[in-house]
Amino acid sequence: MDLNHVFLFLAVVSPLLVLARAWRPDESYRGWRIAALVVLTITGLAWMFWRPVAGYIGGGAWFVLLFLPAIGLRKMTELASRGDYKSARKLGAALQILHPSAELREQLLLFHDLETRQNHRVAFSSVPVGDGITQQVRPRHFRRAPAVLILILLNAAAFLFEISFGDWNDPEVLHQIGALEPYAVVQGEYWRLFTALFLHGGLAHLLFNLFALYVLGPPLERAIGAVRFALCYLISGLASSTGVVLLTVTGLVQVFQLVGASGCIMGIVGAWAGFLLRHRHAPQAKQRLANIFMIIAIQTAFDLSTPQVSMAAHLCGLVAGFFLGLILAPRPVAASAGPP
Repeated sequence: MDLNHVFLFLAVVSPLLVLARAWRPDESYRGWRIAALVVLTITGLAWMFWRPVAGYIGGGAWFVLLFLPAIGLRKMTELASRGDYKSARKLGAALQILHPSAELREQLLLFHDLETRQNHRVAFSSVPVGDGITQQVRPRHFRRAPAVLILILLNAAAFLFEISFGDWNDPEVLHQIGALEPYAVVQGEYWRLFTALFLHGGLAHLLFNLFALYVLGPPLERAIGAVRFALCYLISGLASSTGVVLLTVTGLVQVFQLVGASGCIMGIVGAWAGFLLRHRHAPQAKQRLANIFMIIAIQTAFDLSTPQVSMAAHLCGLVAGFFLGLILAPRPVAASAGPP
């Protein structure tokens, strides 16, 4: 996987999506518009003058100016919802360096005011202010996702096995340890449909997939349960592998060898789509469904621009996950459940 290409893609597509969503007369979006334009400008200059490393330069700008502020603001809101206004204020002050905006300044003033009131009340009361809020939020915040954790550990362990076995870029090594090879599967090596899901073509490939699983997996697992989530992950992956084999045998695609959990991850994305579509009347379901469609659009654009990536595997996993999401989603959507 060409990291320069991956980061270049992120540094162009992500700011454009931010601009598409933030280009409104509301002043609260001004900071995001400026940050997105700065990232695009830096990426464009890097492309003109330092093309071999343009992706790394643009990707660095994207990480600092868009990704970190988005994660930080989400964490700041979470801290405030738990009544920890002091920590929220400190985090917001740090974020203001990367993302200066009038809205953030107003939030910092609000947190300072709430912190002052909280300290004043604590001084005259034996019951700390915000304790009720903390108790309400804590169970949800610390609710575990065992299936996601196990799958992350399994993928990491499989990668360590790859390293110990030999060069992960060597097709012969990948063949020996279980890479998906359509014509080998047709000849009876059906186990490759499964083993390929836990192999990866390099550390970057592994980290991207595990990060996606870490972000998208836990809220879905909490919504549908660990067993259903694990089934969704594995069945989507097997459907992805099977689809690639069938499409290769029929001549619609040409795949010699394939590894990676991307089909499983796209299955999780598809499951989110099916789950939210089934519960589309739940609070914020439409907004979260729009976020999922945006993820699908970004992945599709990336697949079309990256020949090394199997779009067929991603689409097969996505479709399988969508139907599984419709089937394996008996629980109502909680107001807080949803993809980032």
